[in-house]
Parts: sequence; C-alpha cells; structure tokens
Amino acid sequence: MSALPDLPVDLQLPPPGSRQRLRELHRQLRDAIIEGRLHAGFRLPSTRDLAQQLGMSRNTVVAVYELLLAEGYIASRAASGHFVAEIARSKAAVRRDAAKPRTLSAGAHVRLEGMDPNPPPARIEFAPGIADAVRFPHAIWGRLLARSVRALSQGRIPRGQAQGQASLRAALARHVAHTRAVACDAESVIVVNGSQQAFDLLARTLVIPGQTRIAVEDPGFSPPGVTFAAAGARLMPTPVDDDGLRVDKLKTGVDLVYVTPSHQYPLGCILSSQRRAALIDFSRRERALVIEDDYDAEYRYDDRPLDALQTLDRHGDVVYVGTLSKVLYPTARLGFMVAPPSLVPALVAAKRHADSHTDVILQEAAAAFIAEGHLMRHLRRMRQVYGARRQLILDGLQRDFSRWLRPVPGAAGLHIAALAVGEWDVDGVVARAREVGIGVRSISRYALRRGPAGLMFGYGAIEEPAIVEGLQGLLRVMKRHA
Repeated sequence: MSALPDLPVDLQLPPPGSRQRLRELHRQLRDAIIEGRLHAGFRLPSTRDLAQQLGMSRNTVVAVYELLLAEGYIASRAASGHFVAEIARSKAAVRRDAAKPRTLSAGAHVRLEGMDPNPPPARIEFAPGIADAVRFPHAIWGRLLARSVRALSQGRIPRGQAQGQASLRAALARHVAHTRAVACDAESVIVVNGSQQAFDLLARTLVIPGQTRIAVEDPGFSPPGVTFAAAGARLMPTPVDDDGLRVDKLKTGVDLVYVTPSHQYPLGCILSSQRRAALIDFSRRERALVIEDDYDAEYRYDDRPLDALQTLDRHGDVVYVGTLSKVLYPTARLGFMVAPPSLVPALVAAKRHADSHTDVILQEAAAAFIAEGHLMRHLRRMRQVYGARRQLILDGLQRDFSRWLRPVPGAAGLHIAALAVGEWDVDGVVARAREVGIGVRSISRYALRRGPAGLMFGYGAIEEPAIVEGLQGLLRVMKRHA
C-alpha cells in the first residue's frame, strides 16, 4: 500500500478480515514514530479519516491510537486531534537489533520509577505488612492442599473459572459479611492473584489514558498508584491526617478514589465515621468510584472495627479489595474483589485475558480453610500474638522515644507509625540503624509530595525478644544521631 494522503508513510497491512490488522497498524505506526519518519508534532489523521482511507473499522483505529497514547508515542489535544509526542533521541535511535535494548513503553518507565527499592533484611527487621508465617497452621493447610490434589486427580474439582472457584467465592462472601459487614454474594466476588492484581485489573478496566484522574492518599501505599499511572491515569495526591484521608481536599472531577480506610498505609490511622460518610457523599455527587483497600482489617485490638465503606454504599460506587496474604502466609498470593454488578463482567473478562484463572488447588484449599473454621481460629490466635507485640512497641515508644516520636492513634493492622517530634534527620537514623542490623522504614518514602516525617514499626514477623533488642538498639542510634 502506498503512502496515504494524510499519512506520509507506506503501510503494508494484511488483507481485510485478518485478525492481524490491528497489531500491524499499531506496529507500523509505532516504528514510523521511533525511526523519525513521523516527526514530533506531526498531526495524525482523525480516526474516522484513517479508517476510511484504510478500509477498516473505526473501532480498530481508535484502539490503535489508544495503545499509542498509553505507550507515550502520541498525545491527545482537546479539539485538535492526535499528535506525535516528543521522543528522546536515545529512544528514537532504537532499531530492531537484538543486540540493542528494546524500547520500553511509557507505562514500563512509570513502573520502573515506582519500584520500591527494599534493602536486604536486617538482622532485626520491623517489616510492615508481613504476617507471621511460623505460627500459621501448616499441618492443617497441608492436609487441605493434599485433599484438593486428590479431588483434582479424581475429576471432582470444576475447571478453573476466571471469576474464581465457586466454593472460594461463596466462602469469601460469608467471611467478609461476618467480619466486615460487607454486603455481597458469591456472584459479586472475583478471586485474583493477590490484591495487586486487583488494582491491575481495575486499571485495565477503568482507566482512559490521559483522561482518568485518581485521588490517592499522600503519603500512601505506592503500588496501586504506580499501577494506575502506568495505565495512563493522572494521580491526584490528597493529604492524610490522624483521622485518615482529608475528604475535604478531594478535587472535583476526580474519577476514582483509592483509600485504605481501616488502617491507613503508612500512618496506621482509621478513617473516621464522619469522613466515611463524607466520602460516600462525594462519590455519589461526583460519580467517582471508590476503591477500598481493606488489606489488614481483620486485626483489630480494641473495640469492634468500623464497618467497611462498601457497607455504607447504596449505589454501587465502591469496589472492596481484600487479601488473604495477611491472614494466611506472605507467599500465598490470593486476593479478591467485591465489585458492583455493573463492573463484574468487565473485570472478569480482564482477569480471563490476564491469566485465565487463579490456581484452583490453592483456591479449593483456601475455601475449605475458611468454611471449616480454621481461618477464624487462626485469626483469634494471631490477634493475641500481634496485640502483645504491638503493645510492647507502644510501651517502648512512649517510655523511651517520646522526645523524638509520637505514635499515630490507631488500633489495627500489622504496623505502628510514629511521627517525628521536632526537626531531626529521620532518613539518617534509618540508615545508621540498618548499619547496626536494625531495619525500620521512613514514612517519607511513601509520600508523593513533602509529607510527614516519622518511622514505621511492623510487628507481624518479629518475635517479642527481637522487638526489645531492636528498640534498645534504635534508642542508642537516636541518642547519637537524632
């Protein structure tokens, strides 16, 4: 095919009816941009005009343009059309040569820049968000896994479903209804490979590159924000205080709100009842979807936890995301979503295209673990264990560290946050503590903008003697360097 009137490149596309036409059009336009045949600032034909000139569906051309937008090769300007984006010389110089590095998409660069560089574990590690794998009932779990394997070998386990095994979805629906008052049934539950896949599927389903705006907590848990940004969403950092997300600071025009209301990450505070109601009102008024990350709400150490945001929702404006990694063991990559009925088909389709389904043996074992009461017994035991560790840290902070640190109010989860009192070098203390074998996290590493300074103390995977030794060692460091 010769060059088109509005496009000065030769396009060699498969014949009409071929399933490769979309892929080839995307590849050839991308290569023309990378090689400089379509220069920066060049205005591309409208999707309608290009579809007519190529004799293909306009939807196909729209899909190709959206891919190029998401990858950063073109940009969209309101009322002006699509233009070739500025591309760095090093990127434009890439050729199809196996000896040279491949060109990465814009989303890949976002993911690389958003990587959380975890240092090697220290001798005494106050790692946040990690459950105690030693006290997990491995013998019971092993029997349930063996039972699942036998059932599979005998053809008694249904073929894997993208939405998840019916047995696990039913067990999860009963569990969250009992423990979190989440209103759902098995049909609204979607099983995923850890909560991070839930965010990836939501981003694939909901984000329109360059248009979707998502409010995120600042400071906040970074992987969901990175995932949405890589899909082309615009992040809207929103401040947090001792009562959780500042709902009054949410901007109009926001499409999505990501929030950790039951145990804010990293500050550990709990979203107040008033702000929960205000957030639901905001979502209804702005037609914004709330993504509720309830990552470790099963661990509560005083009174009954506040109900989930999803419980307050009456209009299908909340997606509830949960995980089993915090209640089973860290390497059990099992999570789930409770989604409004309108979103379930699209999310299931995204899951099917991502990896077909989650491991059925793991799912069936987890379903039995929940249905037979093992999960609730394990949670009751671990609340006592974690509660004692948490209190040990709190007592130490209040007794020995009050001149430097103020614990943030909260009584849930697997970590405590303490804000810095006065001006001192938090990151320097973190570095010097690691030099002597003590691992603590700085809160500032989770801030998109300049946020509060302080330290995080995880207690899920650290024994009480190590807590005492670690706090004593940290105290010596702070007396010298804080």
